Amino acid sequence: MFRLKENGTNVKTELIAGITTFFTMIYIVVVNPSMLSASGVPLDQVFIATIIAIVIGTLWMSLFANYPLVIGPSIGLNAYFTYSIVVSSEGNIDYLTGFAAVFVSGIIFVLLSLTPLREKLILAIPENLKRAIAAGIGLFIAFLGLRMGNIIVDSESNLVMLGDLTSPGVLLTLFGLFVTVILMVRNVSGALFIGMFITGIVATLTNQLHIEKVVAVPHLPEGILVWNPIEAIGQVISYGLYGVVFSFILVTLFDTTGTMIGVAKQAGLMKDGKLPRARKALLADSVATTFGAMFGTSPTTAFIESSAGVAAGGRTGLTSLTVAILFVAASFFGPLVSAISGVSAITSPILIIVGTLMIGSIKEIEWEKFEEAFPAFLIILIMPLTSSIATGIAFGFISYPILKIAKGEAKKVHPLLYVFAILFAFQLTFLS
Repeated sequence: MFRLKENGTNVKTELIAGITTFFTMIYIVVVNPSMLSASGVPLDQVFIATIIAIVIGTLWMSLFANYPLVIGPSIGLNAYFTYSIVVSSEGNIDYLTGFAAVFVSGIIFVLLSLTPLREKLILAIPENLKRAIAAGIGLFIAFLGLRMGNIIVDSESNLVMLGDLTSPGVLLTLFGLFVTVILMVRNVSGALFIGMFITGIVATLTNQLHIEKVVAVPHLPEGILVWNPIEAIGQVISYGLYGVVFSFILVTLFDTTGTMIGVAKQAGLMKDGKLPRARKALLADSVATTFGAMFGTSPTTAFIESSAGVAAGGRTGLTSLTVAILFVAASFFGPLVSAISGVSAITSPILIIVGTLMIGSIKEIEWEKFEEAFPAFLIILIMPLTSSIATGIAFGFISYPILKIAKGEAKKVHPLLYVFAILFAFQLTFLS
């Protein structure tokens, strides 16, 4: 089924690769519930929804595409969902409406993945804007991690200021950050998870973490949250969440495609510069996003941590099948995850470090070309300052064609980008 001999691997290697990937990305079952529960969703609901999305997307990747890739909720989009869509609305938009937007984006994403439109969208967006989006999200979540850990706090005179570095919570955050960074520097496999584990031990010893129960039968306190596409589309229209839906699609589009190609190249799975069974693979994140929204989690994407399994020898879907089975087993540890998620000092360092990794794409932007650099700069600057991925993308996509026209290079801009610019301008002017 997995064509192990054809791919130069065996069962033992694939199982070890799956275990390696699992421990490299297990942190998501703590970070995602911690993030999304701030929007009002019951933490147990998010925990199980996170695992459901991972299992569905990863099983699809395993059984239909036969790739050692893992799908899971995107760090960055979960923060965007919580703080930019729900919390910032001050009660006007609840998490159910937010998940309706995720559900709609998932359905559209499935349709795009079934047609050549997904590939055309990828080609339409300039590379510099794609790189800026990744870097902007990196700054956004790193800034959020600093605030969650109280390293940075609100200030009336200067918006933000340095927090009290002597407080127990901040000291624990800094400890977790530096321990994890050291592990990353030492190239320790599963550094993020190990860093969380060590920080959790210190939190327990310093009486900041209290664990009363470890294992429980998995359950969804609120059942299925979204299931009717008509109602979901109605909510998106009522609240004018067009930019939100588009941002979900756009970010997931670039994130998954980039990760898939990168990991496939690492594993030697590319054939003549192309990815075999690409359409089947591209359906994994869109299907997982749709089902994840139904149960209570933000959009999913291919996890770069899949590269850890590939480095351990994983070459087929047996690696990702192993990961999916391990996450099913992890679903019984809800009470432990709930306790850990309540201590922001344990999860904040993850956001800061992931932000560091994401901003690396900034070096590839063509800064010497101002008509390329300025729209990219707007995206990177506006995302963290407005706490909105959609707003950052909007400013970049509006300014890019304007500058290209001024440069006399209007024909070099893909027609779809002009459409996006008009839609974003309309959305910012009349629908925000």
